[in-house]
Amino acid sequence: MSQDRTQDPFAGNVASSVHVAGHPIHVMLVTFPIALVCATLGADLFYWWSADPFFVRVGLWTSGWGFAMGVAAAASGTAELLLVRGIRRSAEPWSHAVAAMMLLSVIGANWGLRLLEGASAVLPWGLFLSVLGLVFVGLAGWHGGKLVFEHQIGVEGSKD
Repeated sequence: MSQDRTQDPFAGNVASSVHVAGHPIHVMLVTFPIALVCATLGADLFYWWSADPFFVRVGLWTSGWGFAMGVAAAASGTAELLLVRGIRRSAEPWSHAVAAMMLLSVIGANWGLRLLEGASAVLPWGLFLSVLGLVFVGLAGWHGGKLVFEHQIGVEGSKD
């Protein structure tokens, strides 16, 4: 669906200010927590199916690294939000930020639960938190995708 760029509060391209060689750091980092949240859910499902303790360890590592990489992505995203005036003037980036912080809270709780409880944490609460994490990955990703594809945030040059 095409949008009238004159109505867009981001009209005129809002380039990333937190980048390496023109590549936005936040966009590069978010792929890791997304993949690791999916991997944690996969480990939980395999543990549920097989009861193999290997998958408990996999879930512990993937949830921990997912949280760590999520913190790194959040730091770069927060810097982007605060440093670029054109980004923080609209509600849409804040919606993305709130969804991403909810995601970070859920995956942090998931990792903490696994650290404290071990294998007994996986079923049912670890699995529940893994599914909830996937829901927030979708929500934060949808809002982030709107910022990139509809509003061209962090994209150099115009497609017009």
